[in-house]
Amino acid sequence: MADYEEGESAFYRSKSRRKRTHSYGSMTTSCDENDDDPSEQKVGDITITFFYKPRTLTALALCIIAMLYFAFVRDAEHNQHDNFWHGCLGALALFLVICLLICPNGPFIRPHPAIWRLVFGISVVYAMFLAFLLFQSYKDFLTILQYFDPNLKGAEPDTEVYSDDCSWSVFVSRLDIFCVAHFLGFTVKAIMLRNAHLLWLMSITWEFTEIAFSHLLENFKECWWDSLILDILLCNGLGIHFGLFICKKLEMRTYYWESIKDLHGASKKFRRAVMQFTPVSWTSVQWFNPKDVKSRFLALCLLVLMWQVAELNTFFLKHIFAIPTHHWLNVARIVLISLITMPTTRQYYLYSTDTRCKRLGTQAWVFVCITCLEAILCIRHARELFSQTQYTWVAAWVAVESFACFILVYVLIIWRGKRKLTDGKVPSRVPSHLRFKEMDGQENTDTDSEDYAEDKRSSYSRKSLRTRRRTKKE
Repeated sequence: MADYEEGESAFYRSKSRRKRTHSYGSMTTSCDENDDDPSEQKVGDITITFFYKPRTLTALALCIIAMLYFAFVRDAEHNQHDNFWHGCLGALALFLVICLLICPNGPFIRPHPAIWRLVFGISVVYAMFLAFLLFQSYKDFLTILQYFDPNLKGAEPDTEVYSDDCSWSVFVSRLDIFCVAHFLGFTVKAIMLRNAHLLWLMSITWEFTEIAFSHLLENFKECWWDSLILDILLCNGLGIHFGLFICKKLEMRTYYWESIKDLHGASKKFRRAVMQFTPVSWTSVQWFNPKDVKSRFLALCLLVLMWQVAELNTFFLKHIFAIPTHHWLNVARIVLISLITMPTTRQYYLYSTDTRCKRLGTQAWVFVCITCLEAILCIRHARELFSQTQYTWVAAWVAVESFACFILVYVLIIWRGKRKLTDGKVPSRVPSHLRFKEMDGQENTDTDSEDYAEDKRSSYSRKSLRTRRRTKKE
């Protein structure tokens, strides 16, 4: 009798757990609290063990040897400027080695988890550098930038205006390197987000973001055809469809990874080494769920707003601190933010959709910290500029972003429900243990199958309780 009561109480405790819905297209569907965090993957099938051994003692020995060399061989009395610079590089290198050894893997394991641990370490260094700059004056900030590049001395902010001539004769002249940047940017976003509706939402709302903040930055003022035709339809639209085309091809592939040891011939081994830089598997995502409208709406609002703020920081930083658009500091920051955003998006998606995620992923946490620090840094050192802020435009910007997310969520839910009714298909009854394809690691994305599997798990639990009750009575 005691065993039955204990089992019954455990059953009702499991029913009262936090109600966050599953990700239909994600591989992480287990609700077992004893499972590992799905935002941190482990390498399951290791083909070359040499590249996946810890090597902690080897790394420690190499670090000590390098420190001994620079401590006793290098002449520290030569130049104070060089001493400071080399000291910073040495501290940075040692910190990144520590990150390679102790930081979490993150959601990606290709081409190697160490690369993403290195990206995480660089993001932490960048966040600490931004925190250091918060305590500096504007003049000292410029001095630090000029330390990295003396050519920045006397540089002027970019004040180019694109709305002075809106005639069609200048349309061809606007096809510059920024069009390529728009295309590549939304191609990468499509590969990360993998949802056409969400991508079009972000593309359209970004143009409204430029309008809302054009009273602060003159180069946000554009011609109507520049925003609608050149940006939204051509550059962003082509980037979205090209990125989704890549996602579709990767999703349709059958993934079977052979060990490089089992391959014969240099060409096959070389091709397998190149394929190491491709995903180990590919799963579709489901940002919209009719069962959990409120949490998905809030998750999308935060995602869109944080993404827009991160892109706004790019323009405000180079304008406030007089960094030319084509300068290597701008390019390096954009590349770094792009690398950080890849695992950040995956971790945020898992946190929003997977019941096993009890906390936000480490890389996503650092990304939010970096975005907020950059925004605070801009406001602190440009108080005169932000004193001209028209708060009605800022409030309208937040309202439009939130309303657009709200409309998108509900329209997709209604459209999805009508599609089910018009199709008239009988829901497929697939047990939960058959929802994975063993070969390619892809999951059945049918929502009816997910609902059925959840109901079956509950019925199995009730049946087991009734079986134990009959056993006790007998």
